[in-house]
Parts: sequence; C-alpha cells; structure tokens
Amino acid sequence: ETRAANASNKEINIQWYIPSMAKSSNDTETKVLLLYAYNTKPVKITNIRIFSSMSVFSGHLWIPLARIISLRKKLSNLKEQVEILMQSSKRLSSAVEPTGFLEQSETLKIGPSKKPKMSVAKVHLDEKTEEMAKRCLSEVKEVLCVVPALSSPLTEIPFDVTLQSIASLEDMFDPANGCIITEENLFNWIISLLD
Repeated sequence: ETRAANASNKEINIQWYIPSMAKSSNDTETKVLLLYAYNTKPVKITNIRIFSSMSVFSGHLWIPLARIISLRKKLSNLKEQVEILMQSSKRLSSAVEPTGFLEQSETLKIGPSKKPKMSVAKVHLDEKTEEMAKRCLSEVKEVLCVVPALSSPLTEIPFDVTLQSIASLEDMFDPANGCIITEENLFNWIISLLD
C-alpha cells in the first residue's frame, strides 16, 4: 500500500532502462528499453494487491540508443526554433500593442507563479519550422509505432505545437530521465502510436 498511486487526469509516464554495456556477439548496436504506463481515466490505487482497471495500460519497446540520441538532438533544435518564433512573435505584438506588456505584468502580480511555467500557447510556425516539425514527429512516430507499416511520414502536425509540447517530447527522449505527459492532444497522439 505504500506504493499506491493516483492520477487525477489522463497521463503517460515514460521511463528508460539502459542495460549493462555488455552486448552479446550477435548484437550489433546498443539498445535501451522504453517503459511506459498510461491511464485513460482518473485512477486512484489504494491497494495494489486487488487493483484491476480497464483504463490503465503499460508496455515496453526496445530502441537503438543511437537513434534516441539523434532524435533528442533534433527535438532540441526544434524547441530552439519554436522559442525563436515565440520571441519574434512577442516583439511584433509588443511593437503593435504597447499596452499589452502592462496588462501582462498586472496579471502576473495577481497570481505569481512559484515556478516559471512553459508556454502552452499555440505557436504559429513558419514554413521552415513546420517542415522541421513534420520530420521530427515522423521520426517519433517511426520509433514508437508498434506496427511499422503504419509509420508513414506525417503530412500534417497531429497536435497544436506549443513550447510545452515540444519540450515534453524532448524530455520523453532523454534516456537519462523519465517524464510525465498530460497535455491532451500530445497524450492522445502518443498513445495512438503505442496501441
């Protein structure tokens, strides 16, 4: 019971396991184990011995470590590009509406945050960044897709691109850490790949 858990909303928990570096002679590349668990409805587990739920799922995937490192670097570059677009968008809006900054600072005084939160505002992508996002997300899809035949390249982005969603994906592919994803559109897309 000390290991009981609860989730008040839908969430996916990602953890990585990196086995010892010793490889068998027939193994050509180092692979890491992606462990995931998610719930599709709020869950409260009070006794793990009698817990049974139709809304909790888990699984694992073996993925080449080099591929994870490469993908994380691409996601990091995408996040930087999204940050640049956000900064230029803020500069344009503050030049057009000089009172916007005052309104924003007043809002911050009313409800100060203890920890700076990442932006969940949808970012309008330029053509170059949109193509970059499609390539990255197609690779995420290819890595996670249980049925390889369904991993065709994306023609459109399956969720709203926000700084938070791209940062969550970058964290997801960090084999040194795990992450929890709760954003609904991103959550739905990821579990559609794992099913």
